[in-house]
Amino acid sequence: MFKALVLDKNPDFSAALREVDDSFLPEGDVTIDVEYSTLNYKDGLAITNRSPVVRSWPMVAGIDGSGTVTASSHPAWKVGDTVVHNGLGVGETHKGCLAERARFKGDWLVRRPDVFSARQAMAIGTAGFTAMLCVLALERHGVRAGDGEVLVTGATGGVGSVAVALLAKLGHTVVAATGKVNEVGYLQSLGATRVIERGELSAPGKPLQKERWAAVIDAVGSHTLANACAQTRYGGAVACCGLAQGFDFPATVMPFILRSVALLGVDSVMAPRALREQAWARLATDLRPALLESITTEVPLSGAIEAARRLMDGSVRGRVVVRTQG
Repeated sequence: MFKALVLDKNPDFSAALREVDDSFLPEGDVTIDVEYSTLNYKDGLAITNRSPVVRSWPMVAGIDGSGTVTASSHPAWKVGDTVVHNGLGVGETHKGCLAERARFKGDWLVRRPDVFSARQAMAIGTAGFTAMLCVLALERHGVRAGDGEVLVTGATGGVGSVAVALLAKLGHTVVAATGKVNEVGYLQSLGATRVIERGELSAPGKPLQKERWAAVIDAVGSHTLANACAQTRYGGAVACCGLAQGFDFPATVMPFILRSVALLGVDSVMAPRALREQAWARLATDLRPALLESITTEVPLSGAIEAARRLMDGSVRGRVVVRTQG
């Protein structure tokens, strides 16, 4: 028997910590003891039933997990290997990681970098993994340190916090946008050179505005993304990965056809294995492990539901890791 945070709809929605056995595990060729999981925005949506994230019932929540292999029939993995999982429909169509035990397809797993503990890997989680994918997308476009200010929106969130830290470590001049004016010190500790109030970006704006940013990482969407594009300098790039303000994009083509701005969509869920391995390898070199502690709050598995509610209410800073054992 093991504990799992189970979401069900029979017929009404419920989220509860339950004792289940191995027959409850999904199909897969690798079983792991999950040491830590985490709460991402999508987890919060699923656990609070604020959006139809879950497409198969009952479901174990948790799109991320890190732990140790306890059984494997996959050639790449053996008992005792330490692994990380992100995305790929887990917590949506495949039972997830907010549990003491989980089972996956071995092709979905990535070896956990030696520099990170299971807890640190989940302090990164999908949010930090997505931030790294955004940085890689900007680099592929040609953005380099010294090109000018790089804007990060939603900067106190999970994606934003890691993005600020990564960009600063790589030598970029980072401007962080946030609605939490009391978190200026926190953002500066991560490496932000300047902090602006999100109200500068969140209201409807002109289709083309003063050129400000060499590049942008946006986890907010809606008017914030539209204004960020309208303020990006000629030839710059905007990496778009979230919708905290909304999934609409009330913009015009003006920044793209008059300033040659590139809008780069970033998806972490179905990222191919080679890109996953590249992102985790870069996180191991470009993210200071010591910074992870300052952006992380830990809760036990029994506290995950309440923490998910706080996350959706906007009262969480940085990352929430969930201790699944004990």
